[in-house]
Amino acid sequence: MITRTPPRWHTVDWQKSLARAIRDPRQLLEQLALPADLLPAARAGAEDFPLLVPHSYVARMQPGNPQDPLLRQVLPLEAELQNVPGYVADPVGDLPAMARPGLLHKYHGRALVVTTGACGIHCRYCFRRHFPYQEANPMPDRWQQVREYLAADESIEELILSGGDPLSLSDQRLAGLLDAVQSIPHLKRLRLHTRYPIILPERLTADLLQLLQQAPQAVIMVIHANHANELDSGVTAALAPYRQAGISLLNQAVLLRGVNDSEAALSGLSEALFEAGVLPYYLHQLDPVQGAAHFAVPDTRARGLHTALRARLPGYLVPRLVREMPGETAKSPLI
Repeated sequence: MITRTPPRWHTVDWQKSLARAIRDPRQLLEQLALPADLLPAARAGAEDFPLLVPHSYVARMQPGNPQDPLLRQVLPLEAELQNVPGYVADPVGDLPAMARPGLLHKYHGRALVVTTGACGIHCRYCFRRHFPYQEANPMPDRWQQVREYLAADESIEELILSGGDPLSLSDQRLAGLLDAVQSIPHLKRLRLHTRYPIILPERLTADLLQLLQQAPQAVIMVIHANHANELDSGVTAALAPYRQAGISLLNQAVLLRGVNDSEAALSGLSEALFEAGVLPYYLHQLDPVQGAAHFAVPDTRARGLHTALRARLPGYLVPRLVREMPGETAKSPLI
């Protein structure tokens, strides 16, 4: 008989950890012993999209290495201020798909709620870095509109909680959202898209798990890791009780130049995810959001990397290579 190891719950207050997160480019550079000549560009980039990164995430970066794959995801650059043709504020067509404030209905059978504009980290490639959260957010006084829309459309079987990051909400706020939809009979699945398990694993508390277990729908948690270095022992330990409780854990990554655009990086990510009990789900080509063109990887290169992964890994460790196209009825496969 195999004895199951009891969960090791984090005792650190995640909200206090988030409040202490680094917001000043100088502090980030000094903590990582990086050259001071990086500061002007970092400050220029942060004026358009502020820096935000928790200390626990910074601790996984290599000091003195300006090309660290985790650092590249969060360090503002002057390149973000360049206007590149084809890179726009709404790259995936969120605004035309908004059926109610904060409710996106793009695909058959699924609807997405932008629960909040708050995140635990500001990824420089974020496709919603220009999203109008104040106007397009289902604040408490608008949530009834969202519920009525979901209840009226019996084709919607899955509700996706996104943001921002839905786990930026307190458990009390999150419980209010879940309570409002628990009585909709045709909702079969509840999906959370969150970066918190990676960047601030102490957010995965016993109370949050209990809250999700009370949902009548099947719960799927889609985390967002782009590199194996993001998956340390703290992340794995935080995810374990959720997996053991029957919550499906999937990962979506973005293909990013200078971060994971190599066969070794992508295969290492898939292997690390599996060790953490998470299955690779999607590998997204970069959404062409204004300010992120320097992360782009050509489609030919992306297809070549994906072909190499298929030859190197078992099929269940190979994520689907896709792009989201405005107005399409599903993600578009690239291979």
